Amino acid sequence: MATIAVFHPSFGVNPGVEDAAARLRGAGHEVVVVDQYDGRVFGDYERAGDYVGQVGFPALMRRAIEGVAGLDDGFVALGFSNGGGMATYVAQHRRVAGVVVIAGATPLDVIGASEWPAGVPAQLHATVGDPRSFEGAVMSVLRSICDAGADGEYVQYPGSGHLFTDPSLPDEYDPAAAARLWRRVLAFLAAIEVARSAADVQRAMQTGRSAG
Repeated sequence: MATIAVFHPSFGVNPGVEDAAARLRGAGHEVVVVDQYDGRVFGDYERAGDYVGQVGFPALMRRAIEGVAGLDDGFVALGFSNGGGMATYVAQHRRVAGVVVIAGATPLDVIGASEWPAGVPAQLHATVGDPRSFEGAVMSVLRSICDAGADGEYVQYPGSGHLFTDPSLPDEYDPAAAARLWRRVLAFLAAIEVARSAADVQRAMQTGRSAG
């Protein structure tokens, strides 16, 4: 199974992040939740946004990299909202097997990057009416993925919840959409593992031919 680094939204490691980690672990994956806030958790967007502004994106991106320092190459970076940008940033600096961005597409120039890592597949998820989405952000990221020769999938869901997979946010949570998202994410992870296994077999065959 995959190793997954989970990056939290501006709220911090709230119950929604813990629920996501539990779901992924329940499917047999190894999950590392990267806490960029040292345990702080916020309950509303205004206070959370103020804290992000106080700390600053450069510091948060540095903490994101530090949070995966103990992981071997080939993990999957998954992030919610602001965490989607962090997952994308980490993919620029570590060799990852895939990226999952939930309600948080961040154009590469915002994180100081010029191109998507070659061949790294990605999944992007958002509701149709997400009030916190930035116009053109998803299309910008998808173009970057395509230009890098990687597979990019964008899945939209009915509704207008931003963190629509978070059961601790009743005004945003959509259980049907969340269930659909997790099916998609688990299929994405399974496809990565199949591709990894096929690559391992191919390398073993090439090594065998070279030895012969």
